[in-house]
Amino acid sequence: MNLSAKDRREGRGSRLGPRLGPRLGSPWWRGATAALAGALPMLSFPAPSLWWFAYVALVPWILLVRSAPTGRRAAYDGWLGGLGFMLAVHHWLLPSLHVFTLVIAALLGALWAPWGWLVRRFLAGAPSPGRVLAALFVLPSGWLMVELVRSWEGLGGPWGLLGSSQWDVAPALRLASVGGVWLLSFLLVAVNVAVAVLVAVRSSRVPALAGLVATAAATSAVWVWSPRPQEDGERARIAVVQPGVINGIGGPEKRFAREEALTRKLAGQGVDLVVWGESSVGFDLADRPDLADRLAALSREVGADIIVNVDARRSDRPGIYKSSVLVGPQGPTGDRYDKMRLVPFGEYVPARSLLGWATSVGKAAGEDRMRGTEQVVMTVGDGLKVGPMVCFESAFPDISRHLARDGADVLLAQSSTSSFQSSWAPEQHASLAALRAAETGRPMVHATLTGVSAVYGPDGGRVGSWLGTDASTSAVYEVPLAHGVTPYARFGEWPVYAALLILGALGAAEGVRALRLTRAGRSAPSPRAPHARTVRESPARPGR
Repeated sequence: MNLSAKDRREGRGSRLGPRLGPRLGSPWWRGATAALAGALPMLSFPAPSLWWFAYVALVPWILLVRSAPTGRRAAYDGWLGGLGFMLAVHHWLLPSLHVFTLVIAALLGALWAPWGWLVRRFLAGAPSPGRVLAALFVLPSGWLMVELVRSWEGLGGPWGLLGSSQWDVAPALRLASVGGVWLLSFLLVAVNVAVAVLVAVRSSRVPALAGLVATAAATSAVWVWSPRPQEDGERARIAVVQPGVINGIGGPEKRFAREEALTRKLAGQGVDLVVWGESSVGFDLADRPDLADRLAALSREVGADIIVNVDARRSDRPGIYKSSVLVGPQGPTGDRYDKMRLVPFGEYVPARSLLGWATSVGKAAGEDRMRGTEQVVMTVGDGLKVGPMVCFESAFPDISRHLARDGADVLLAQSSTSSFQSSWAPEQHASLAALRAAETGRPMVHATLTGVSAVYGPDGGRVGSWLGTDASTSAVYEVPLAHGVTPYARFGEWPVYAALLILGALGAAEGVRALRLTRAGRSAPSPRAPHARTVRESPARPGR
């Protein structure tokens, strides 16, 4: 049966046209389905960590959006799918922020509304091979813009970027060394678009297959030709101290005592550095010289510097800071890094005058933490250079990239996920360090108070075993060192710039098209009005 142009526009030539049944014809059912479809990628992240699912997880969402009857409905489907995605990836925040988690997910979900419109624009009905080919570039670019905008600290930061689901896949980590997590997200969305076209549009399967083949070829080329971290056999012995959950009155004092006891067990093991987790010291060391002296004594006993994290009101300036502080045999060395990027609501409340009510419905910060102003590379032991980050900051690719470019041999993240022990958050957080290591070609140590603690080599591969959330122990890791600069460390977020160029080219093309249509409408001759007939005129001989 031949299809008219109208039929093709309305999708009657595709397997999944607008006739989706009475339930999906209802806005409520359709909205709920969009939210559920958007939540599916959650299964790709730890703890389920079904990394392979990320290559098809967006397909149901894409198929639903492309069937939208109007562009406005497609934007709604994009928004509701984004809400589902944000809520699923951040579901572990519900016990802390309660209903405010839903508010944040709804606001951030709106970032996917333009992406939904683009999906329908390029894939609705029976798209031509040319439109499918364009979609393989435009839709991943649109997704990358969403990830870029929501990666701003004030909007929650880059937690749950689609590419980070590939943290334990060696070929994907090689790609991360070339284009960071951004390149992984771009390629994952492109694969999902191609699979959706293979499922729904028989007439355009050739460009979809070509896209899949091109992705596989690019991945293989990167595996073979991209530069690898230059390991020279040199290793650093770095110890992680994880005290575990400390409850009850006097928590900071009890935690310090347990960390002290666990650190003392490292004596005689020839470690180069001991790393404690975030908020491992709850007092300003200038106000508590007794604690500073105990740390110095520990350093002498173990034979290594200790990097602790002080979460306290400072004596030399107003406000509460979270600071990585290096302590040597003689006491604090003066090397200090103050956390720069704070967790929204957890460590400060954005626009507190307007949103301060969040403290009454959840566990939002009662007082804003103060921010540091610059990154710091510390020299420890026999010249080993380490770049510290604090908790949430390990989610930001640019922070670790700058530390690597500034000369850090090892990246460190001091973290605490003690409020989320029974959720997927500890595993998700620990997995991010694998990507940061692969992106920069530098090993990374992720040390926490209560688990999960983990160490990764310069290629992002695991070093030793994770310390789970039930562990209260210290562990020594032989961390391989590497030199050289990865393409990502050298060139930065080039996939983001490429996506901007693609979208810019699309906007220019649409602008030219609209201008031509406008000019064509103006230049076309106006249709002549039909000659008026009077009652005396003859139909056969007008005017008679």
